[in-house]
Amino acid sequence: MMDRKKIGLLTPSSNTIMEPRTAELLHDLPEVSAHFARFRVTEISLGEGAMNQFKFTPQLEAAGLLADALVDVISWGGTSGGWVGVENDRELCRHITEQTGIPASTSTLALLAAFKALNVRTFALVTPYLDEIQRPIVRNFAGEGYECVAERHLEDKGNYSFSEYGEEQIAGMVREVAEAKPDAIAIYCTNFNGTRIAPALEQDLGIPVLDSVAFTLWHAMLLAGADTSRLNEHGRLFSLGLPD
Repeated sequence: MMDRKKIGLLTPSSNTIMEPRTAELLHDLPEVSAHFARFRVTEISLGEGAMNQFKFTPQLEAAGLLADALVDVISWGGTSGGWVGVENDRELCRHITEQTGIPASTSTLALLAAFKALNVRTFALVTPYLDEIQRPIVRNFAGEGYECVAERHLEDKGNYSFSEYGEEQIAGMVREVAEAKPDAIAIYCTNFNGTRIAPALEQDLGIPVLDSVAFTLWHAMLLAGADTSRLNEHGRLFSLGLPD
């Protein structure tokens, strides 16, 4: 039997980017496979209905289905911890692991791990989100010790519509925030099409460009005990292990 690491990813129901981009990243890595479970997420705002999408019950039900596949890790492939609160993500991971016995992570916790691994102190933020979402993201990351020195957002409440923005537009946003010379740039939304453009932007700008699909997979693979170094062409982050 092949020694295969299985990555479980919880995915917003209206997300059309995370699955194909993850498959592209893993295309030449047969020893790692990705498996997805969805729960309903259709709007990103601070409205009561939108916030209720991130109650733990549907996420834990989806995690339980992934556990049936004997995955090695379960990661919430969404960035809600940025505005709902980082501690909310930590609590979700505790619940997932208590319920399934499987290590857990989230996109937000993965980005924090990436910042630590890269010795980041200042960052720039690129998202499709509303201003009411962007502001708490900046505030919550400041609470974790990371200063946002530039940001761009598209004032869209999505979620499906986030996937419709072109790579050229996202690259333009990245180049704009790069002028502030941050330690890293985060393309922060797993339904925002930054995965394929991030490596070239990183090389051109000389700044780590961290795409949400990529850093979510990086962190999940490391928690599963998989070697990420064969994905180095997709960004310098893949050459790094878990931070202490």
